[in-house]
Amino acid sequence: MARGHIITGLDIGTQYTKILVAQKKPKESELDVLAQFKEATSGVRRGVVIDIEAVSGIIQSLVEKAREESKKRIGSTYVNIGGGHIFHNYSQGLVSVSRADQRISQEDIDRVIEAAQAISLPSNKEILEIVPKEFVIDGQGGIREPLGLEGIRLEVNALILGGFSPYIKKLTKAVLNSNLRIDDLILSPLASARSVLAPREKELGVALLDIGAGTTGLAVFEEGILIHLAILPIGSGHITNDIAIGLKCDVNTAEQIKLEYGSCVYHADRKIKDKIKLEPLTFSRKMLVKIIEARIREVFKETNKELKKISRKALLPGGIVLTGGGSKAPKILELAKKNLKLPCRIGFPRDFSLPIEDPSLSTVCGLALLGVDLETGGSLVFDGGGFTSKLKKIFKIFIP
Repeated sequence: MARGHIITGLDIGTQYTKILVAQKKPKESELDVLAQFKEATSGVRRGVVIDIEAVSGIIQSLVEKAREESKKRIGSTYVNIGGGHIFHNYSQGLVSVSRADQRISQEDIDRVIEAAQAISLPSNKEILEIVPKEFVIDGQGGIREPLGLEGIRLEVNALILGGFSPYIKKLTKAVLNSNLRIDDLILSPLASARSVLAPREKELGVALLDIGAGTTGLAVFEEGILIHLAILPIGSGHITNDIAIGLKCDVNTAEQIKLEYGSCVYHADRKIKDKIKLEPLTFSRKMLVKIIEARIREVFKETNKELKKISRKALLPGGIVLTGGGSKAPKILELAKKNLKLPCRIGFPRDFSLPIEDPSLSTVCGLALLGVDLETGGSLVFDGGGFTSKLKKIFKIFIP
């Protein structure tokens, strides 16, 4: 990476849109944050852009603030993509080794990955990323890096990640209309995983649970490899809606109540009054916790369903790492351990020169970190190691 080069991450969320401008100094492993801002989002529903003009206006406002703060030119950005339209498939590819000496070349690896992408999809869906899980050489599986090995037949078992084309186009148009180039579209759970998970956790087996306002992203790693990804259609915004209905108040008041008095677990305490008065409302703390707990339990129930699909329910030594704005709910770890039967912790962004103690910034921080990885020859999923030295990316979008 050139001296003075900067990386920008743009997290377009259901509740907030965030921008982070960072710089990696030569010979230093950590990033310096030059600017970081957020604004309330409008025009996004459950992680999907529905109003292009509204989102573009917010992005333009954030870019101007970031330019003024960082004193840097911001022409391009790494952008997250999420929403319930994200899907995954498993696929296989098979090719014959091309070299006469039967040594596997990078060209062979590229060809077998391309072969795995040749799956039948509806015309309105497209592939965002392909993640090799293992390579097989002449029937011998479990190979992480086949480059230079000898063989006649090369196979790959891969995880295909994709989305709904019209939603992808709306997202890209919203960014491009704000006069920014898109360096890459990166799935939100992968960005969050990059910023909060340690390599040791990924090796042992760990699940990242990124609780956003409109959706919750789940990414499962084992032996350093992404083995499963899902977007759950539940987020912390649903808790606010539940409180508004349960207490018969407006959404803004419900959000205030959630932040000031909310908790995931109720403990009777004589020193704390159960009745809360917030004119004109009067409600019990126990009732409020009951509302919040029910929705968070639903998130964990759906998480367990996904883990059961891949035979990892309660079987991840690295446990569960909670992140995202929803992970800030008081006593959420207590409820998580009880429901998921695994060790749990809150994930904060890492690999920055100054500590960032806000889990709601995990996605935007991860976008910046992945930008550095990709531009210095690393890979999207494997932190520079693993299967290939560099995975081909589907998106490289520029202003015409």
